[in-house]
Amino acid sequence: MSKSWRPYALHILDAIAKIRQIQARGNLAEDFVLYDAALRNLQTLSEATQQLPEELKASYPDIPWREIRGFRNILVHDYMGDIDPSTVSAVIEQHLPARELSVRSMLK
Repeated sequence: MSKSWRPYALHILDAIAKIRQIQARGNLAEDFVLYDAALRNLQTLSEATQQLPEELKASYPDIPWREIRGFRNILVHDYMGDIDPSTVSAVIEQHLPARELSVRSMLK
């Protein structure tokens, strides 16, 4: 397996760290600047997951890779009717911890 995927994995971890910093500054539902910053980092994270090798992702079948790609498409193509601060907060709270653990495991 090529090492070229590692920078993307590190980029995912960086985006997660930034999202945590954003959350620490306030409520996404009450501050549109924080909300926009969180959206941008979720987009970055989602795009980076697409650069991970398929055989590596197959080793982590518990991660919903297709849904991550779909979420990225929603973010990038600005389907704002499909997403709101409560949805973004739920994605962050419910899904990022497991993504972080999986990516850290990949890097070991």
